[in-house]
Amino acid sequence: MHLLSSAGILSDKMNIFLFSGLIFLANLAFGWWRYGVRKFSLSWMLSIHIPVLIIIVSRLALHMPYRLSQIPLTFGAFFIGQYF
Repeated sequence: MHLLSSAGILSDKMNIFLFSGLIFLANLAFGWWRYGVRKFSLSWMLSIHIPVLIIIVSRLALHMPYRLSQIPLTFGAFFIGQYF
């Protein structure tokens, strides 16, 4: 039920690393957008919060489990993508 695990291609650890990489890549674009707008404006707020919604919907759609050990990796990918 996890990302590609029905085909037996990736393990759970590889799933979270792949998902974190996708989070990082998505947040590069939103971080670039955030950099070009005035701080605390509506566009600035949207550039931070839209990726959060995308991540939540993606996790639900891909049936990714929520584990405490995955939080630092996904948060790190989010913030590094926003500020890279």
